[in-house]
Amino acid sequence: MVTTTNKKLRKVVPDTSIIIDRKLSELIEQGKLKDVEIIVPAPVLDELQSQASRGRETGFTGLEELKKLRKLCEERGMRLRFTGKRPSFEDIQLAKSGRMDALIRDIAKQEDAEFITADYVQALVGQAEGVNVRHIPAVMKTTGLTFEKYFDDSTISVHLKQNVKPLAKRGKPGEFKLVEVGGEPLAAEDVEDIIDEIDEALRGTDDGSVAINRRGAMVAQLGSYRIAVARPPFADGLEVTIVRPIIKMKLEDYKLSEKLMQRLTDRAEGVLIAGPPGSGKSTLAAGLAEFYMHTGKIVKTLESPRDLQVEPGITQYAPLEGDYEKTADILLLVRPDYSVFDEVRKPKDFSVFADLRMAGVGMIGVVHASKAIDAIQRFMGKVELGVIPHVIDTIVFVRAGKVENVYELSLSVRVPTGMTEADLARPVVDVKDFETSNLEYEIYTFGEENIVIPVGAAEGKKAGAASGAHRLAADTIKSALRKFDPHAEVEIISDTRAKVRVDNDAIARVIGRAGENVERLQQLLGMHLDIEPRIASLGQAVPYELRESGGSIELKFKGQYEGREASVYVDDTFLFAAMIGKKGKVKVTKESEFGRELVAAMVAHRPIRVMA
Repeated sequence: MVTTTNKKLRKVVPDTSIIIDRKLSELIEQGKLKDVEIIVPAPVLDELQSQASRGRETGFTGLEELKKLRKLCEERGMRLRFTGKRPSFEDIQLAKSGRMDALIRDIAKQEDAEFITADYVQALVGQAEGVNVRHIPAVMKTTGLTFEKYFDDSTISVHLKQNVKPLAKRGKPGEFKLVEVGGEPLAAEDVEDIIDEIDEALRGTDDGSVAINRRGAMVAQLGSYRIAVARPPFADGLEVTIVRPIIKMKLEDYKLSEKLMQRLTDRAEGVLIAGPPGSGKSTLAAGLAEFYMHTGKIVKTLESPRDLQVEPGITQYAPLEGDYEKTADILLLVRPDYSVFDEVRKPKDFSVFADLRMAGVGMIGVVHASKAIDAIQRFMGKVELGVIPHVIDTIVFVRAGKVENVYELSLSVRVPTGMTEADLARPVVDVKDFETSNLEYEIYTFGEENIVIPVGAAEGKKAGAASGAHRLAADTIKSALRKFDPHAEVEIISDTRAKVRVDNDAIARVIGRAGENVERLQQLLGMHLDIEPRIASLGQAVPYELRESGGSIELKFKGQYEGREASVYVDDTFLFAAMIGKKGKVKVTKESEFGRELVAAMVAHRPIRVMA
């Protein structure tokens, strides 16, 4: 209920900055601001609404402050009203040049009111214009924030959500446990207060930056803390996640082999550090960055947010205007010896990483992967297969803070393991265990697919590698034949030959006119295909005439067989099937595979039967 009063109320006009700082409600509660009429300019309300609509925390903070001011005014016999015209499109376009601030000051002059602001520039301009200005500098709390009480020396992250007890992940790399760190579930107001504190601290310190600020989500870096805020509609409730690195290690602490240290010093210029979340990838990347800096190299980082714990001599870059490509343009002008790309995730990130590496910059990338080989697979499809060994030469896989294994990459042109025909030679990416030089994986193109085949160094594994290649070949052939017969059966006879059985009525479609379909499939797959019917007999033997006609062989049938499917057998072995044309003919070119088979059978007087 509004309390009425006959007292004359002094007019005050706040700007956006003082509303966001929540200073007016504080002054009213302390009794330092009373008997006033608070006049809120329409541009202030519009600006707060716009910020909140874009998911900015300042917008939500300001709107909550206005709600609180209305309640305080009703309780204390004061008034709160809104006035002024809403900003035009032109005003909004010129907001960055001070148009909105000018509209707010104009209302203070028109109302003959005291103008209250936390913005020093706004206060100076108002004084220059003769406005009655009250400047209240913002006092920001940047240390001793509420969420810090949940951290101890072993805490890597704190998880706060409304209606849930505070949780923290504590322990050491590889041995973290989620534990409750608060007695009671947090109310929405408690989480909102923590978010407001964080927002204030970000605005009040040079050691803070906002990496992502979207509707319902914000990601920021405050000192050593990485903070993620989620709110409806993005999340089902208010949530704050704060992550902090608890370990800083030098490269020497990892006790790497002398051979690996020599490679990192002399040759490694495209390094991928891979591992599952929380395994210590970024910690190793930071140690490697400082190692290179201490060897006299210029080192930069690409991060969003900037949370690598590195020495001041290493400059940390964020995406310029939200785009890593623009950051890369600057990096090429700065000419670093090494750049650390923390969290390579999006397709464009892989492209930027590859472009910088191909431009001669030594690159260290951090990627999420459950196995070392998965780190390479994340580049496949985004970078051409033959280029990958020039972009990545060393993969370091980390688990539980320890280097588990290291791979090196190289490119060769040869016949892949398990294949025998010399004409199947192709570019192959060899992935070897760095310490033993044993070949572990081969990556090459099979058909139209890039595939990864585990090989292993021991001779006893060759059969397994070949069977793996055979299974892959069978799957590839089935995929190619799916449009003809989704139930095609494939039997791999050798590394260069396969037997394919399809529905009887699909044989002619698989082979195509004069064998063009099967020829194309064989070239694509690099294997000879024997096409057979799934059911051995297609009908009864029918009479025909076999004769040569220029560059072709013709099978001539009586008119009653026109439009029927003819299956041709040599020595009771199925050769091919074709549709009998309107003139009762099936024509096969002599140069085709089936034509050559027929000519050979005719010369050797081998029996040729036709079933229809």
